[in-house]
Amino acid sequence: QVQLVESGGGLVQIGGSLRLSCAASGSVFYTYNIGWFRQSPGKVRELVAAISSTATFYTESVRGRFTISRDNAKNTVYLQMASVKPEDTAVYYCAADWKPTGGPPTTRRDDYDYWGQGTQVTVSS
Repeated sequence: QVQLVESGGGLVQIGGSLRLSCAASGSVFYTYNIGWFRQSPGKVRELVAAISSTATFYTESVRGRFTISRDNAKNTVYLQMASVKPEDTAVYYCAADWKPTGGPPTTRRDDYDYWGQGTQVTVSS
C-alpha cells in the first residue's frame, strides 16, 4: 500500500511555469507506476502524464509543455509544467498503480488504486 501527498499547486500566469510534487510513503515506491490526473469543474478526471521505471506517457494537450519525472530515492514524482494555458486550470491528483513486473504506465484511470487529495492549479491572465 502507498499513500500519496501532492504539493506545489497555486496561481500562475499564462505562459508561466509550476512544478508539482507527489510524495509517496512506503519502501517499494519503485514498483509503482505514477500518474498525474487533473479535473476541472464539470469535466471528467483525465490523465495528464504517467511514468513507469522505463517509460513515460503524455496526453496530447500537454506534450512538449509538461515533463514528468521521478526520484525513487526520494519517493517522489514531479510534474514540471511550462507554457501554461488557462485550460490547464484544474485540481491535479497523483495516483499509483502497483506494477512489480514493470512495463509502460497504464492510461486507464481505473487501474490506479491509490490517490492523493489533489492540489489546485489556477492559470490566470
